[in-house]
Amino acid sequence: MGRVDSRVNDGLDDESGEEPEGSIWHALGLTIASAVVWGVAHLATGRRVVGGLLMALLALVIGGGVIVVLDFREELKQIAVQSDWLAGIIGGILLLALVWSAVVVRSYVIVRPSGMSVVPRMLAGAVVVVLVIGVCTPLVWAARDTYTLRDTISTIFHADDTKPPVVKNVADPWKDKPRVNILLLGGDGAGDRVGVRTDSMTVASIDTHTGDTVLFSLPRNLQYFPIIPRLRKRWPSGFTGVSAGDEGLLNELFQDAEDDKSLMPGYAKGRRGPALVSEEISYLIGQPIDYYVLVNLFGFADIIDAMGGVKVHIAHDIPYGGPEDGSAPTGVLKAGNRKLNGKQALWFGRSRTMSSDFVRMGRQKCLMKDVAEQADPQRVLTSFQKLAKAAKKTISTDIPAEMLPALIRLSGTMKQGAQVTSLMYVPPQFQNVRPDLRVMRRAAAKAIAESEAARRTSSATPVTPGATADPSISADPGTSADPSTSADPSKSASPKSSSQHKSKAVSLTAACG
Repeated sequence: MGRVDSRVNDGLDDESGEEPEGSIWHALGLTIASAVVWGVAHLATGRRVVGGLLMALLALVIGGGVIVVLDFREELKQIAVQSDWLAGIIGGILLLALVWSAVVVRSYVIVRPSGMSVVPRMLAGAVVVVLVIGVCTPLVWAARDTYTLRDTISTIFHADDTKPPVVKNVADPWKDKPRVNILLLGGDGAGDRVGVRTDSMTVASIDTHTGDTVLFSLPRNLQYFPIIPRLRKRWPSGFTGVSAGDEGLLNELFQDAEDDKSLMPGYAKGRRGPALVSEEISYLIGQPIDYYVLVNLFGFADIIDAMGGVKVHIAHDIPYGGPEDGSAPTGVLKAGNRKLNGKQALWFGRSRTMSSDFVRMGRQKCLMKDVAEQADPQRVLTSFQKLAKAAKKTISTDIPAEMLPALIRLSGTMKQGAQVTSLMYVPPQFQNVRPDLRVMRRAAAKAIAESEAARRTSSATPVTPGATADPSISADPGTSADPSTSADPSKSASPKSSSQHKSKAVSLTAACG
């Protein structure tokens, strides 16, 4: 009677205390039903109070989950980037798995028939174990993915240990900040390369109220540019590089700082490069840089593959692979609307074969736009582990984790009709060699002013300032003002010729086709 006694008072209104009758199949059926709807087995054996409570608890869990997903999506996005919340969610998921397993096991215990022989008892036990595994597996996977998300956020957004950014108002960091400027760097670091060159440098200046964004792109081969005042004694006539034979290009600055800690005292290796590039670009365009994001372009291909590829518009055939001069390409990206895998997308963004640095700058911005627009939530969930792994080895930043909820809210604003315009500092509008600091700064200030004025004057009609006035970008950024056709790009970019053109930012949507 020991087993009978253990079940007599499982429910407050169970009066019989009798051993359950019926076949093992009937018991397993009730157990399976209880794995789907808690309390079925309890109700079948007269345990109405416990059965009702279990059903109510399951309804509360499912109903609450549905309400949260449907009515609090934006809040969920912000919670999903906060480590403390994620830790609590992991614990909650594992607790739910434990409770669900206990319900399945207890349901079988109270309905199993008496007097079973060894073989049926073992088979029934195996079925119950399978049920428990089936119930727990999706929950354990969910807990694992949540842990991976938490670990990825902690790995990428750990800021700088020596100079951590101070977030004065975490709840509303944009309260007294009309714009946030984020430097997006694309580095070419890879296993077979020495050092890192920042071949893609774009500042995203975002209006924190409207989400309207102006992209400022600087060429990798900006040469002999005015250096920041604190390093002026070392390079009084413009940056000429650190070592003999250096060309004095902007994309050299990153690795120079990494190799020479005197250029960025107080910063650890791995942080010196992006910090100096941020400081220099801020000086050149006359706008503060709040944060940077560095993306390893070769690892970027893994992200593209994990999200299932990216659709892009290719204006002209792009040869890829083989020698730099394009004499023996291994493949061709055909013109038209194409879906590219990671390797192809990398070539689309980096190829200079039969092209130029300035042409590929336009393609890089379009690629960033396409990736951002095509990030499919379902694909992200199904390939989450691959994406997380690729992100951890591909992305680094000094954005503190505390800023992520505010940035998530801002990204939501950007998706609600925000205007994105683009200004490229390329010839003939701008000097490529010994650029004029005043011209660069005036153009940046003007582009921001026009973006803000466009929003104030017209909220109903999309505005594309300068879409027909700026020959540096047309429907295809690779077809206009290509200095590769000139024998000497620096000569075509004289101050006089610069003054003859209106250097205006243009709509990124129009530029990318």
